[in-house]
Amino acid sequence: MLVDSHCHLDKLDYDKLHTGIDDVLAKAKARGVDYFLSVGVTLNSFPDMMAMIEPHENVFASCGVHPLDIEAGFDYDKLKEYAQNERVVAIGETGLDYHYQPELAEQQKEVFRQHVRLAVELNKPLIIHTRMAREDTMQILREEGAEKCGGVLHCFTESLEMAREAIEIGFYISISGIVTFNKASDLKHVVSELPLECLLVETDSPYLAPIPHRGKQNQPAYVREVAEYIALLKGVSVEEVEAVTTKNFFTLFSQAKQ
Repeated sequence: MLVDSHCHLDKLDYDKLHTGIDDVLAKAKARGVDYFLSVGVTLNSFPDMMAMIEPHENVFASCGVHPLDIEAGFDYDKLKEYAQNERVVAIGETGLDYHYQPELAEQQKEVFRQHVRLAVELNKPLIIHTRMAREDTMQILREEGAEKCGGVLHCFTESLEMAREAIEIGFYISISGIVTFNKASDLKHVVSELPLECLLVETDSPYLAPIPHRGKQNQPAYVREVAEYIALLKGVSVEEVEAVTTKNFFTLFSQAKQ
């Protein structure tokens, strides 16, 4: 059994590739993927995402505003209202991205802090996006007491040092299809060095499809390729990767029920 710990089910192609969310989940189920975390990136899109996943008890949700979407609108009170939904098991996607919008760094940091404070208040773990912002990301997590709620650095592409810093404060490291890319040697090294007990697997669908699907739209079924590649890197069975990462998911997202 596998869990896709980070996917954007409301952003998949339902015109050409899938007939609906039932189709997506069935394709994933056929490959041993049984649970899903559908991640919110804007407050405006959150109600529609929740309506989409509502019939499916094996699909959990998170609520947040992505750092590259803060200009679309951030309302703390609305975030708090949505985040208290019992189907919401995490806060985010939130964090910092200085690669695309360094000019919004100060605004990103303030919104990020508000996400962390809410996560601590509600005792729901954080889903963190970080790119070219290692020091500020870790500083804010420490200053705002993120060790009280824990979380995950999703779609990890940063350094081994950062991964270890995050693990020290109770965070997990989530690995996407990037690990299968030919040029991802640094990430492969990180995965080989970290304990399996600290890892999650994800697709980040519809983005970043793993080899051999690269160039196509990603989907939750492809999380199996990520798990298989991690098993290869670590010299363990795929079954062990499945068992440990699934246990890790339900340990971290403790409000998600099997």
